[in-house]
Amino acid sequence: MHNKKKTCTKILPLALASAVAMGLSQSAMAEIVLYDQNDTTFSTDGYFNTFYVHSKVDRDGEQFDRNQSRVKMGFLPNYIGFNFKKQVGDLKLGGRSSFWVTINDSETNGTESGIDVRQFYATVANDEWGEVLFGKDFGLFGRSNILLDEMLTGYGQVSDTLGLVDGGGVSFGNIGTGYPYPFPTAQVTYRSPVMSGLRVAVGIMDPVDTSGVADDPADQTTQLDKAYQDTPRFETEITYQFEAGGAQFYTWLSGMQQSSDNTDSSVRDVDSKGIGYGVQAKMGAFSLTASGFQAEGINPFFTNNVGEAQLREIDSDGYLLQGSYRFGKNRVALSYGKTEDDGNGLGSAADFETRGVAFFHSVNDNLTLVAELNEFEARGRNGNSALDEDTRTVAIGAALSF
Repeated sequence: MHNKKKTCTKILPLALASAVAMGLSQSAMAEIVLYDQNDTTFSTDGYFNTFYVHSKVDRDGEQFDRNQSRVKMGFLPNYIGFNFKKQVGDLKLGGRSSFWVTINDSETNGTESGIDVRQFYATVANDEWGEVLFGKDFGLFGRSNILLDEMLTGYGQVSDTLGLVDGGGVSFGNIGTGYPYPFPTAQVTYRSPVMSGLRVAVGIMDPVDTSGVADDPADQTTQLDKAYQDTPRFETEITYQFEAGGAQFYTWLSGMQQSSDNTDSSVRDVDSKGIGYGVQAKMGAFSLTASGFQAEGINPFFTNNVGEAQLREIDSDGYLLQGSYRFGKNRVALSYGKTEDDGNGLGSAADFETRGVAFFHSVNDNLTLVAELNEFEARGRNGNSALDEDTRTVAIGAALSF
């Protein structure tokens, strides 16, 4: 268990150092057109943000208790993206690449600002039959849970147990306290046209190693085995938009399934599956969002099992409740999220939750000022107090987008 915690502490900040920018990259941003001739368009968009943050950490074991100040980016990393569009007959050809940058260098390796490519895909679309995407993009399972997070451009939780207080990457937002992160992956995905508000997406994804533990735990360090998947991971998302009673509703249901086998017969096969769901309602200046997920055999923090945790066919589930109110150039958002994990995330059953309140002030269409208070709580189950943590974080920052 101790080794697993050390592994997660090192890997989670690296894995998410450039996470989650799809929320902005797919929103209605004022992209800058660099070329527009002969039915061909090439454009760029970008996002920059920095926060001053102060975290008060209270963990099991006094050696961890401390007050830590940082200057770093928030839940969304800094990134620049490039978009291509071309009309050829009745086909709309397109593509996107995005490059995300950490702003905190390494104390051990000097200037080590990571640059990650999290999107690199092409699309072929037609108004009648829909769109096919092929390349690297974010997954479908849990996608809208995070895209419609009211605190997406804020800061969020920074669990010290997961190495986030001192990490050089992004914070976690509500990852692990309401939804897993739909990590980008190689895929081929079909999206239908929007049909009276309804749209269906189905895709095959590059699978990940999720085979389980050996029947005899003593075999873990000596076994010679290889995990394998004889079919890809399947993911889908169904969205439906409609209006009722003067309010606008956006609803979604997503799912995934993958099986992992192992060449060592003593290592258990794992069938991973999950569903994500939610609804967002907007009426005037008010917005309410409720979402959740239920899964078995997946990492509750992210869907691609970074760090290759030894998963089991045990449950994790979570939910996120949020509301916001906009007045003038200001917006106030409240958030509460919780994930209950039977042991796939850190190898031991635990509950994780966050409470947050954020204030956003739009100076203009491009510049937003943010102030946020977040409280993260972790509680180990079955008497495992080593996972207990209470971390309170105050974050003040600015975000600029184009």
